[in-house]
Amino acid sequence: MNNVASILILAFLAISFIQSGYDKIFYWKDNLDWLKGHFAKTQLKNHVPLALMNILVLELISGVLCVVGAIQLIINNGRLFGFYGAVFSCITLLMLLFGQRLAKDYDGARTIVIYFIPAVMAVYWLN
Repeated sequence: MNNVASILILAFLAISFIQSGYDKIFYWKDNLDWLKGHFAKTQLKNHVPLALMNILVLELISGVLCVVGAIQLIINNGRLFGFYGAVFSCITLLMLLFGQRLAKDYDGARTIVIYFIPAVMAVYWLN
């Protein structure tokens, strides 16, 4: 199997984003309440529900594409879905990073970089 590293990163991204999406769906109010406080002093303060919905959709798209991409790599060495999953993961993480920087949550932004590095590696490997 030549794609073990790519499959592992896609699995990592899939788990991360699907779990995060699950959390947002089943604990929407808790997430929304916390985020309203988190962004209270930013330009996003009146747009938190829309921003949360956008992130939720992107996380689910990213996670599903990563799952399908890992399966595609295993079955026929196809890279298309994994590549798109990695790209969507990067876009999602950049949006999250932007929000953390806007809220001046530099520790949160630093944490997102930890996820961003393997996502970019996946984009490179699957391109």
